[in-house]
Amino acid sequence: MKFLAISLIVHAPDPLTGRYKPVTERFREVVDNAVLAERLGFDGFGVGERHERPFLSAAPPVVLSHIAARTSAIRLFTAVTTLSLLDPVRAYEDYATLDHLAGGRLELMIGKGNGAAQAQVFHVSADDQWERNREGYELFRRLWREDRVTWSGRYRPSLTDAEILPRPLRIPRVWHGSATSEESVELAAIHGDPLFSANVTNPIEPYAALIDHYRERLAHHGHDPGRALIGAGSAGLYVAERSQDALAAYRPVYDARLALFRRVGIEPVFPTLEDAVERSSILVGSPQQIIDKVHRYHDRFGHEVMHVQADADGLPPYLHRASLELFQRDVAPVLRKEIPSRPFPAPSVESPS
Repeated sequence: MKFLAISLIVHAPDPLTGRYKPVTERFREVVDNAVLAERLGFDGFGVGERHERPFLSAAPPVVLSHIAARTSAIRLFTAVTTLSLLDPVRAYEDYATLDHLAGGRLELMIGKGNGAAQAQVFHVSADDQWERNREGYELFRRLWREDRVTWSGRYRPSLTDAEILPRPLRIPRVWHGSATSEESVELAAIHGDPLFSANVTNPIEPYAALIDHYRERLAHHGHDPGRALIGAGSAGLYVAERSQDALAAYRPVYDARLALFRRVGIEPVFPTLEDAVERSSILVGSPQQIIDKVHRYHDRFGHEVMHVQADADGLPPYLHRASLELFQRDVAPVLRKEIPSRPFPAPSVESPS
């Protein structure tokens, strides 16, 4: 199994002090966490894309470019690129440039995104977001593969024999991020692309059903479902030598999360930390408990890649770092051995054109 650390760059008050970090400090913290993730042996680092509070992740190409300059080997993921909101040409230009600067370490994850800002800021609604995502991806794919593109669609101006620069260092792999939507699954299956299940909000069943559906649709479109490449998320991480210590340390973080949900009118799916540990994808406990839980999810999903929270998420920094170190020392090596995973494509070193 391979492990990613991801950040949506949440900007929220500390659950114990109520203090907000300055925005500049928060961005620097994300970059420092990516450097730490590489040092500890994580396979990838991802940055999300959101356009409303409490997130600062509106510009993942910028953040990932800075991370690329501070690292040398770790894969760089988008988590996700919201193609329903973006001009596919501009998105291509940003990410093709980033991949050159990163030496071919880019892995793209796309999705339609969510949140009220899509309607308010981008005028993208529930009625058209899926079609925008589909159309945007069809053009996005072609831009990586064709030196000149002639294209017309509904949501952006047409292209006639257009040359879009820079030409790519290589064609990066594109994952389709999905929570519960069959539309994302269908788009992934048509092209034989990998699927990344969000797997953070609900119990295991709806995510497992969607992954089963993905394999069925892969077969329908002529792809081998036995070769399906699947990733899955997790709703939080804290590892300690003893489960009691893990629960005690993480409880203020989880209680703050519950309070935030209730302030914005969301009824929590898992009303206690104990319930979340039992029924959600949150990874809080001893190393062996984490190993056992990942195996339980893998038995249902068959995933090869998993993401964990890169940010302290309200934990004191020293506890967060100790948890990541313990995860890489006692959890990751066992899961890498017991759950085989295919290698990431080798980074390129020179442009083909």
